[in-house]
Order: sequence, then C-alpha cells, then structure tokens
Amino acid sequence: MQEFTNSRGDETPDEIWFTEHPPVFTLGLNASREHVLAPGDIPVIQIDRGGQVTYHGPGQLMVYPLVDLRRAGLGVRDLVTALEQSVIDLAAQYDIVAASRADAPGVYVQGKKIGSVGLRVRRNSSYHGLALNVDMDLEPFTRINPCGFDDLEVTDLAALGVTKDLSEVARDLEPQLLRHLGF
Repeated sequence: MQEFTNSRGDETPDEIWFTEHPPVFTLGLNASREHVLAPGDIPVIQIDRGGQVTYHGPGQLMVYPLVDLRRAGLGVRDLVTALEQSVIDLAAQYDIVAASRADAPGVYVQGKKIGSVGLRVRRNSSYHGLALNVDMDLEPFTRINPCGFDDLEVTDLAALGVTKDLSEVARDLEPQLLRHLGF
C-alpha cells in the first residue's frame, strides 16, 4: 500500500484491495501499548494508520481503498462515512441492523463492533482501510482493549447468522463500496 501510494501519479487509477491476514495485532500511529493486554504468540506490529490497537486474522475481510481523494472529490470524513455506510448497507442486505457511532469510527451491531476503520492519507491518497469480521476466532480481541476501549465487545457476521464465506461477502460488499465512494 505504501509503495503503491508513493509511486502514484495524477493518472494512476484508484484500486480497492480485498485481502485477509494471518493473526496480528496492529497499533496505529498514536496507539498506547497499554491497550495490548496479553498478546501471547500473536505478533504486535506498529503501523502508520490512525486508531489504536486492533486484531486482524483469518476470517476477517480487509478492504484497502487506495483512492486519490482530491480526484474523487472526497475528504477524509467522507471516506470514513463511505466505508461505514457500505458495511451498514451490506448488513441490511443480510437483514442485520447496523450503525456507526459519532464517538468511535466503525460499525456496530447491538452495541458490538463488527467493522473497524483505520486510515492513512498521504499525498492526497488513502491507504489502510476497513476490517470486517466475517467468520473468525474472536478470542484474540479479549487480549486487547479493541480500539482503545476496555469494555468494547466485538462480533462477526457468522455469529449473527450469516453463512457466507469471505469471498462471497467481498463480492456482496464491492458494489456497496463502489456506490458510496462515487465510482
């Protein structure tokens, strides 16, 4: 992502990457290590996105919008809102009521976090992005204070009755993302 962003020119097409990571805890630029309670054998990596600590692992859909914000006519808040609303609309497609919160970026279902947003913007281009919990082992979240909140519970689509795999969820999410990003 960094290399792509650093080498972009004014004509470089925007891209959206969908991926999945091996188990890892990531700390944003201003994250406090005190929120990493018991990492055990899961690596803890400092990265250059915003936000506090989170967990990434198998069964979690990572979405990286590599977008020239100026060309797209988007501000950072617009991008965050587009990512959140894409997940909210996806959840609605699965008959799940989800919402964003003004006090904490991300998407929540019944007070539990299902999607996290952590971005970096450099040279008017975004990278990092969205983590959507699809069907994963949620235990590692108990080893941290997710997003810096000591009482924040997390959930995934599987716990809410969605039986789709990661690739199916990615296919369902893509048109929502494209629409909300204005593509």
